[in-house]
Amino acid sequence: MDELKIGKRYFIHSYKHNGKIHREWDEAVLLEIHDDYLIFGNERTRVVESDGRVWKTKEPAIMYFYTKQWYNVIGQYKPDGIYYYCNMASPFVIAEDTIKYIDYDLDLRVFPDGSFKVLDRGEYNYHKNIMRYSKEIDVILKNELSDLIEHVRKKEGPFRPGTVEKYYPLYQKCTGKVTN
Repeated sequence: MDELKIGKRYFIHSYKHNGKIHREWDEAVLLEIHDDYLIFGNERTRVVESDGRVWKTKEPAIMYFYTKQWYNVIGQYKPDGIYYYCNMASPFVIAEDTIKYIDYDLDLRVFPDGSFKVLDRGEYNYHKNIMRYSKEIDVILKNELSDLIEHVRKKEGPFRPGTVEKYYPLYQKCTGKVTN
């Protein structure tokens, strides 16, 4: 893994199980380093889809990438509260200033009131068949999804009230994008 530096800008590359690029983000600023996860921030970030479509994110986001868990968590600041978008994904690696992971389709959307919804089960089953996910990966992802849901229910980690909110000022300080 590359040497990590607080305040440094990284790219994000999401791949599919077959090794093809799925999505690219042009900014993830490292905010905090822990033994088993890293916290990044971004705002109005350029995103490139595998089909060439380009768009920008609308709101600030704080991202948690884990070295052992098979998911990542994105806390999104919206006018009516913090929403979470959780990707079931391989543990990340960083190479050439780029955070890299395999996206496994299943997503968990968590709303400001703590309710949640599992998304993209059909896409997961489709890709599981055509890309031949192993039985081991299938079991890991289902167990990790259950673990993630338990963290949401118990309001642990990034889901603890006030946790994500404390990182946005740090992102602003690191990037000089401080607003009043």
